[in-house]
Amino acid sequence: MLTNRINTLSESITIAISTLAQELKAEGKDILSFSAGEPDFDTPQVIKDAAIKAINDGFTKYTAVDGIPALKNAVIGKLKKDNGLTYAPNQVIVNNGAKHSLFNLFAATIQAGDEVIIPAPYWVTYPELVKYCGGTVIEIETQDSTGFKITPQQLKNAITGKTKMLVLTTPSNPTGAVYSKAELTALAEVLVGTDIIVASDEMYEKLVYDGEFTSAASISEDMYKRTVTINGLSKSVAMTGWRFGYMAAHDTELIKATKKLQSQSTSNICSITQMAAIKGLDGSADADVEMMRKEFAARRDEAVKLFNEVDGLSVLKPDGAFYLFVNIKEVSNDSLTFAKDLLAKKNVAVVPGVGFGSEGYFRFSFATDIQSIREGIKRIEEFVKEM
Repeated sequence: MLTNRINTLSESITIAISTLAQELKAEGKDILSFSAGEPDFDTPQVIKDAAIKAINDGFTKYTAVDGIPALKNAVIGKLKKDNGLTYAPNQVIVNNGAKHSLFNLFAATIQAGDEVIIPAPYWVTYPELVKYCGGTVIEIETQDSTGFKITPQQLKNAITGKTKMLVLTTPSNPTGAVYSKAELTALAEVLVGTDIIVASDEMYEKLVYDGEFTSAASISEDMYKRTVTINGLSKSVAMTGWRFGYMAAHDTELIKATKKLQSQSTSNICSITQMAAIKGLDGSADADVEMMRKEFAARRDEAVKLFNEVDGLSVLKPDGAFYLFVNIKEVSNDSLTFAKDLLAKKNVAVVPGVGFGSEGYFRFSFATDIQSIREGIKRIEEFVKEM
């Protein structure tokens, strides 16, 4: 009854574990969940006020499929101000979250026979979307020793005549790794002379704690022309449930193709979200963004210190995002069993590294209060001692 295409998909392991943790908590269990990729802060008031105004003004009808002009101009202004990138309205489209942006991009460009290079560990959705579109995933493995970043030589070795796309994520989910301008420049040099598309997922751009963020498309004219920049407001201004993402590309035909797909699937994104998102893009919420960034940085420092004091565990200090990718290789080579047992015995939910393509780790989100982080790591330490 079901298609082979839909049967290739696996359920998101991050969503599955977060859901299980919520169910156990609803049953009255003392669950501490570090599995969700969602800020624990509320959406800034200036954004909520814009949404309320939109409702009261009756801005509740269909809009243009690719977004209202004011919103697209806000995206263009943000990309110019923050990233030094220049786009026209027909080079931008807004979507129902960055996951939707990626789905539209992959659906418009990937088909049977195409290879997509994805550095591991990776966000769980990337390979699933490639498989759904009929493409082949080519993983490049990274380690703690390389800061979870690929090298130019690794990229060169992975490229074949079938390579259609490279997926770059900076800052990374799940490791928090951030590519420097020099590192991106070195990778860009490998791509010169090819037709490879770069899908640059920059969702955690505003959550960088050490060093500076560099957008892939800003590296060179060559990278600008081949890069599709994907971003949104879920992480930077805590708008996860609002569902807002966007895509910007030099290739107007590519944007036109994704618009065509969106017109026959979801049509426009929520009209109220569009009005609210303008305030998330135009600098109105910058003070809130900085407050969250500083709080996340303090939580990161505390969590890294505590984890590295646990015998058998180790973790690199991430430069961005709000995750730790904790190395458990000294105590377990089965991260799924580790995570299941940890939840069953200590009521602590983390995401096994195998779901991100890297066995021997788990992802720990520090997007929660410091007291919960301390208690959670204490329980994890007890669990490891009992193994």
